Amino acid sequence: MHTKKQRQAADTWDEAECKAVIAQLWTLRESMQAYELSLKPLLQAIDSSYQASARNLAHYLALRHSDRRDLQEWLSRVGLSSLGRAESHVMANLDKVLGILHRLTGQPWAPHSIDEPVGIKSSHKLLERHTAELLGVAPSERVVRIMVTLPSEAAGDFGLIRRLVASGMDIARINCAHDGPVQWWAMAGHVRRAARSMGRPVRILMDLGGPKLRTGLIASEASVLRIRPLRDEFGVVVTPARLGLRVAGSDRLVSGAAVHVGVDAQWLAQVKVGDHLDLKDARGAERTLVVVQQDEAGLLTECTHTAYLVPTTELRRRRAGTQQVCGGLTDLPSQDGTLHLERGASMRLTRGALDEPPRKRKGRAQRAVPSVACTLPEVFEQVCVGERIWFDDGRIGGVIRKVESAWLEIEITHARDSGEKLAGDKGINLPDSQLRLPALTEKDIEDLVVVAQIADMVGLSFVQQASDVETLRARLLQLGKPELGIVLKIETRRAFENLPALLFSAMASKTAGIMIARGDLAVECGYERLAEVQEEILWAAEASHMPVIWATQVLETLAKTGLPSRAEITDAAMGERAECVMLNKGPHITEAMRTLDDILRRMQDHQSKKRPLLRALRAWAMPS
Repeated sequence: MHTKKQRQAADTWDEAECKAVIAQLWTLRESMQAYELSLKPLLQAIDSSYQASARNLAHYLALRHSDRRDLQEWLSRVGLSSLGRAESHVMANLDKVLGILHRLTGQPWAPHSIDEPVGIKSSHKLLERHTAELLGVAPSERVVRIMVTLPSEAAGDFGLIRRLVASGMDIARINCAHDGPVQWWAMAGHVRRAARSMGRPVRILMDLGGPKLRTGLIASEASVLRIRPLRDEFGVVVTPARLGLRVAGSDRLVSGAAVHVGVDAQWLAQVKVGDHLDLKDARGAERTLVVVQQDEAGLLTECTHTAYLVPTTELRRRRAGTQQVCGGLTDLPSQDGTLHLERGASMRLTRGALDEPPRKRKGRAQRAVPSVACTLPEVFEQVCVGERIWFDDGRIGGVIRKVESAWLEIEITHARDSGEKLAGDKGINLPDSQLRLPALTEKDIEDLVVVAQIADMVGLSFVQQASDVETLRARLLQLGKPELGIVLKIETRRAFENLPALLFSAMASKTAGIMIARGDLAVECGYERLAEVQEEILWAAEASHMPVIWATQVLETLAKTGLPSRAEITDAAMGERAECVMLNKGPHITEAMRTLDDILRRMQDHQSKKRPLLRALRAWAMPS
């Protein structure tokens, strides 16, 4: 209606054009109210603390239903709010623009605050309140919380947890896809103890494993355990390698031990603190373990050199010139095999392990097709020929060429020229398939009993539709924990497409948030679309006044190697737009935390959500 005029230079005032824009804005306002009214049955189920937020989300969805760019351009040209940063208070922002335009054209205007769920100030307070209720009070020096995924060794190493808390960890994440209840209880106990000793509030998020598609174990190789001390840049040992010795078959955790092995019970009973345990490792290197601590679970030993332990490794107790030999080690972690996959080759994803011998063809042995089992074979009935499949966070890609009852035949289409190695327990993504998977697996339901006792919030993995959230809430109600915070992990294309429904369903809880799990999301939606997708999730969450956790590969290179890439520093700065940033485990995690803390403190003075802040630029002198 006024597109042509909008593109003209705005050096003259056109009252007729202005009145046309007013009419357009009134139509938009009415569409917001109509959409809110259509959602009345849904809004009645929303918790009282989220009622205003749910109404605002409805208004935001109506605003974004059509292309408003021409309208934005006109409003910007005349010096008014272009509605481009109205996510948190949509109706109030629209009314402010209407009020100004009415006065400019000499028309009467009466406030319509009764129709506005929130204003700019109250919307900010709502988000702050919802965030504090879920994630805890923000530290005094920054507003964005830092979450850290706990490694398995955290169960036996209180010192590690204490260092994380001291370095600024606000939330500890326990991944229920790994370890078990014994380890989870130990981790949580260490977190609570460290938080109390330092006077810092630290919350615990426990992620349910969910119906995660993963590769099964591949032909196990010989068990070997490498223990390695931590050294500084000069090669000096900073922290010795710590190994727990416990009775063979036991799952008890030796305090302070990063890893454990089993030994003979009678031999263990005769070893004491101060004893030296000599061994010859798998490479023939002579090594010594020193017993430094004893508890009910076993012995804690330390070693200042790297050692490779195998089941045949013998420990020789040395005391007062005598030796007593332990006849070998048990319960060592097994090393899984891998499949070598090349572009253009075929592989099979099976319902179970296939022990298929090499086939003969014209007198020669033909190599068997590489095969690996799938942890959720029920998807076999839900996929079709021609659909894409990705392995290991999108590192290996293929296309389904044949669907059989016992296996899928896959042609590898994406791999390096030299090929790729696929290991067991790696993620599988089927972005083209319409999968119907349970919201909670049987294991999730069992784990939830423990989670309800330990955690401050529970992460719902691979959520896809509103009924998944309702299922989780029903389970929490049965466990007497309806107030437990819920975090929706947005990690599939279907979850992104159903995001509004998921947000409304989450707002039926008193405390809720979302996690942008960018690893799986990138594979599902396409790497080229990830930037767009994560932006849209941030906008919808802000419209819902719901806290966001920015997750996956944040400062990952720094955490793993001690050296960050330039790109990931910029990516970490983007995390300031969320309420929490998640770091994954790594040997340099404390350094990654300090770097992230510094980045977040600097950026919070420059950016609030997507609104730039005009802090004084002290780096530049005014030209004279």
